[in-house]
Amino acid sequence: MKRKYIIGIAVILVFLAFAILNLRKSLTPYVSLAEAKRTQQTVQVKGARVEGSEYFDAEKKVFVFRMVDDQGEECEVVYPGVKPANFEQATEIVAIGRYVNGRFEASRILVKCPTKYQAEGAES
Repeated sequence: MKRKYIIGIAVILVFLAFAILNLRKSLTPYVSLAEAKRTQQTVQVKGARVEGSEYFDAEKKVFVFRMVDDQGEECEVVYPGVKPANFEQATEIVAIGRYVNGRFEASRILVKCPTKYQAEGAES
């Protein structure tokens, strides 16, 4: 086999390995709160907000609320930012982050609100 073919194949394999490693880093699995407590990795936790539990800590500049997952596990979620729009109407919340020191520290919050996707004039 010619030397330039071997070099070409080696370069392709290096780029392929690099792409696979970066893809694995970007995948964030959905887990329960119990599983989030056991792992030190960044995960996605899906659940519902506990009504009346949310507040903005102006001193620390964080938004704090309580969340309950599908298994009934509840925890405090701390998000370094302002309250997302339509937070009160959310039927489901996805918090992306990790569980640290007895609370879930979210780097992102996704709010799933069905009214956002209803057609104009549609009745709920």
